[in-house]
Amino acid sequence: MNCGIPADAVKLIEELKPLVKNAEHRIALGVPATALAAAVEAAAYTNIKIAAQNCHFEEKGAFTGEISPLWLAKMGVNYCIIGHSERREYNAETDETVNKKALALLKYGVRPIICCGESLAQREAGETFDWIKGQIVGAFKDIPADKLCQITIAYEPIWAIGTGKTATDEQAEEVCKFIRGVIAELYCPKCAEAITIQYGGSCNAKNAAGLFAQPDINGGLVGGASLKAEDFSIICNA
Repeated sequence: MNCGIPADAVKLIEELKPLVKNAEHRIALGVPATALAAAVEAAAYTNIKIAAQNCHFEEKGAFTGEISPLWLAKMGVNYCIIGHSERREYNAETDETVNKKALALLKYGVRPIICCGESLAQREAGETFDWIKGQIVGAFKDIPADKLCQITIAYEPIWAIGTGKTATDEQAEEVCKFIRGVIAELYCPKCAEAITIQYGGSCNAKNAAGLFAQPDINGGLVGGASLKAEDFSIICNA
C-alpha cells in the first residue's frame, strides 16, 4: 500500500520517465487500484506500462470491493500481479484462485504476473521444489501454450521479501531454472525457453545486475526499491 494517492503515483512516474527512457527492457509499475487511472494517464506514450496489484476472476457480480479484469482491460492497464505471497497469506489466495484469475486476465488481454515462492520453513525442510512445482502446475491449469508469451512468472522466496535478505544469485537461478523445467514438462522446451521468469525478494540497485546476469532470470519483481525513482532506474537499466 504505497503510492495509492494519484498525485504520489504521478510524481513517481514523472521522476522516472527521463531516467528510463532509453531502457531496453519492459518496465511496468504495479500501483494500487486507487491510482491506476492517474498512472495510466501519466505513463501514456512512454515506455512505462502499468500493472494492477490484484483482480477478481469474475467480470462482474456481487463481489463488493473487488476489481474486475474487464475493468482493467478497458482502463488500459497492461499487467496484473496475482498470487503474491501477501495475498496468499492475508487474503486466502490459493493456487486455484490464481489460476482462475490468470484465465480471466488472459481472456481480456491483460498480462498476468504469476507469483510463487516458499517460506523459510519450507526451504529449511527441503520442500522448496515440490512446493514451487505445485504452485506452477496449479496456476497454469488449462492455460494453452499460445498464451504463454503473455505470462510472466515471478519467483519470490517469502523469506526474502522486505527482510533485507536476498537469495544468492545461485539460489535464485537454481529455482528459476527449475521453474523453467516445470514449464517444459507442462508444455515444451521451446515454450519454457520463451517464457519470462523474474526474481523478487529484496531485489535492489546493488544486487540487480548480478541476479539478472543469471541465464534463467529475465528480470525482477521489485518492491521497496521501486519507490525511489533513481534507485529503480538503476534496476531498470541493469
